[in-house]
Amino acid sequence: MKDGVNGVALGVFVFFFLAVTVLGFLAARWRKAENEHSLDEWGLGGRSFGTWITWFLLGGDLYTAYTFVAVPAAIYAAGASGFFAVPYTILVYPLIFTFLPRLWSVSHRHGYVTTSDFVRGRFGSKGLSLAVAVTGILATMPYIALQLVGIQAVLDVMGVGGGEDTNWFVKDLPLLIAFGVLAAYTYSSGLRAPAMIAFVKDTLIYIVIAVAIIYIPIKLGGFDEIFAKAGEKYTAAGAGGLVPAPAGQWTYATLALGSALALFMYPHSITATLSSKSREVIRRNTTILPLYSLMLGLLALLGFMAIAAGVKVTNGQLAIPQLFEDMFPDWFAGVAFAAIGIGALVPAAIMSIAAANLFTRNIYKDFIKPDATPEQETKVSKLVSLLVKVGALIFVLTMDKTVAINFQLLGGIWILQTFPALVGGLFTRWFHRWALLAGWAVGMVYGTLAAYGVASPTQKHFGGSAKEIPGIGEIGYIGLTAFVLNVVVTVVLTFVLKAVKAPEGIDETTPADYTADAGDPGVEVELPPATAGTSH
Repeated sequence: MKDGVNGVALGVFVFFFLAVTVLGFLAARWRKAENEHSLDEWGLGGRSFGTWITWFLLGGDLYTAYTFVAVPAAIYAAGASGFFAVPYTILVYPLIFTFLPRLWSVSHRHGYVTTSDFVRGRFGSKGLSLAVAVTGILATMPYIALQLVGIQAVLDVMGVGGGEDTNWFVKDLPLLIAFGVLAAYTYSSGLRAPAMIAFVKDTLIYIVIAVAIIYIPIKLGGFDEIFAKAGEKYTAAGAGGLVPAPAGQWTYATLALGSALALFMYPHSITATLSSKSREVIRRNTTILPLYSLMLGLLALLGFMAIAAGVKVTNGQLAIPQLFEDMFPDWFAGVAFAAIGIGALVPAAIMSIAAANLFTRNIYKDFIKPDATPEQETKVSKLVSLLVKVGALIFVLTMDKTVAINFQLLGGIWILQTFPALVGGLFTRWFHRWALLAGWAVGMVYGTLAAYGVASPTQKHFGGSAKEIPGIGEIGYIGLTAFVLNVVVTVVLTFVLKAVKAPEGIDETTPADYTADAGDPGVEVELPPATAGTSH
């Protein structure tokens, strides 16, 4: 590790950071709407994005700074088991091809901004809608925090902020500045800001990966040498070499499948999806987004390279930034750090907007002020987006980073429990709303308690996301086990509730809504009853 501040790398980093800051504020004038005072405009970019903008936005949304740092860090620490992120992103795209176009169509037809809007409209249940909204907000908060952890990791490696003994304000000032800039342009430009910045972010990441995958192996003596050194380390550590040990294969498979099911349950994934201008844009994106999986596979290889390069860090999250610092010329290390830093800003902005939309539409409007106008909705959402980011910042500054990581793992377990209501509701009305709520509650309680009972060498609780699967005896992903329990409870209770003729609620959708596209006869965004007659 180099001593002091890397001035050249910092200068390049600051240049790109200032460039995207300018873009963030200019985005408010990009495709400027006649009426900016609606969530459709501020929170969904006017539902106007085409194929390539949506592709960059979804890529920027899903492949975050934390992905850039954590996936190769998992390889660095645990071997090939960290590659689970690659198969799960391969599994997810055929899955979303089946249901995202349906969600886009019904949301476009009825003016839904969030998944909870759809659940309320489909099942006639504000309670179920509230459960989905609260789950989405809880799962998103630590995810935003981890983006700030990614920025902090880069700043630490560049030597910015001083050491651990430095005054807390001086140490965290760069992060506070980055947060302030992010908050300002998100408030000003809404979803248009991360959509514009995503172009820069993804271009930088592709350049860095392309250079790293060629340049670093040349310096290290080739991939044969890299894999040999990595294999030696894992064998010596008892990690089973370059492939997962037989005992870990259930964990690997269930984690990949559970993560694939959960990824597009996150509010930020849906927000980026609903910003598209047509159903076909969604379908095309599910076919070209796997290009990011190729990038992710190459990115994961950096974990092996960090081992071969002899990178030694106390915090595994610093392994890849430190690899870039050690292997690249200072100026290109700055480019790589900028890619990670900007890779944090894009998803953090989308996540805060998505969480704010959930609060505004499904808590504030449904339970606090049902007659809120579109202008009031937009104002509340803007303010909540700031509060969400402040909460994430406090989370990062006051808690140990491993706590943030564990809460994000818990977020994945939680968000998966919304799958039956959302995806199930897109294909059938058979499930009873009370059964879905009960299944959700069982999945949430089991998943939380099971995760609480997992210990690690460094902590007693929330030490991981895998535990023995009841009745099978294998170690598997807690989120998937909770999901199975959720589905079983939902199905059984649906039979019971239908037998006793429990009221099922009113479905405001029709079969034609799920296949409608922009421009089809009668397919115009309908105003919610409380906002009819106002500008929208």
